[in-house]
Amino acid sequence: MAQALRLARRGVGKTTPNPSVGCVLVRDGQVIGEGFTQPAGQHHAEIEALADADSRHADTRGATAYVTLEPCSHYGRTPPCVEALIGAGVSRVAAAMQDPNPLVSGQGLERLRGAGVSTACGLMAEQAQELNIGFVSRMTRGRPWLRVKVAASLDGKTALNNGLSQWITGAPARLDGHRWRARACAILTGIGTIRGDDPQLSVRGVKTSRQPLKVVVDSRLELPLTARVLEGGQLLVATACAEAAKIEALARLGAEVVVLPNNHGKVDLAGLMSELACRGVNEIHAEAGMKLNGSLLREGLVDELLLYLAPMLLGDAARGMFDLPELADLAGRRELKFREVRRIGADLRILARF
Repeated sequence: MAQALRLARRGVGKTTPNPSVGCVLVRDGQVIGEGFTQPAGQHHAEIEALADADSRHADTRGATAYVTLEPCSHYGRTPPCVEALIGAGVSRVAAAMQDPNPLVSGQGLERLRGAGVSTACGLMAEQAQELNIGFVSRMTRGRPWLRVKVAASLDGKTALNNGLSQWITGAPARLDGHRWRARACAILTGIGTIRGDDPQLSVRGVKTSRQPLKVVVDSRLELPLTARVLEGGQLLVATACAEAAKIEALARLGAEVVVLPNNHGKVDLAGLMSELACRGVNEIHAEAGMKLNGSLLREGLVDELLLYLAPMLLGDAARGMFDLPELADLAGRRELKFREVRRIGADLRILARF
């Protein structure tokens, strides 16, 4: 199963909206086939492993399949994997975790047992869930997993008061940030960041088979038609403003606008999460300013913080990470748990979860 997980990691960021899965076929103590999920519409891990066994001229009858997610039992873009495993004569299937997709959710294992295949589930389940945490979130909560990335000084400042922020962290940390972008399905920012930094919101400097969807929260539809975020790639603009002329102008430049107002004339952020889930977005990587970061936190939509801390101090006048209300006592604090602390170049990378 550890090998199947290593294979699954090779598909992370490439299989959206599907999960990334690894499969290893073993017979008489020997690996006879292995594979991992290909991009959507192509072979799943089990099919890849069976094809690999066939290329080795290996007999799959009586083999055990170690797979990081319960084999699918329904017709989607591809036929059910359980039927392929049964047809190959596999006698045992060990799945790391049950598929959270309601279309499968135990039915794959049940179908296998009904065909006389021995099954087991739960081996290295935590590691398997981590690999597909966004897919699990979308299937169980109806919204993507939201990671907020922040680059800050040791005193928690992300930019000078005049807006200058390039560069607080070093080149290794910035490149590492692009690796996290590459694994996400969407990159989210706000209109303030667009106006201040004019970012491209693309993956650069690391290999990627696809660019994530770019999402801009822009309540009053102020996105400049010359913004670099409009250059290439899919762009979704979430707004509370239904100004037809501006929407049409953005559409001509290839952007899609969704109007999602809340009761305060702002973008309904929870509604945006649901909208993105309906579009098959599993993981969101947010790189925004303190206002949008604070709004996402206040609405309870942030699952994880990816924080890069540079060994410098910028002072009280500089801009902070989150725009949050003042607390009267510590009972209102928002607590996190550190998942990982690592040095990246001269900076620290902290991964923390709520």
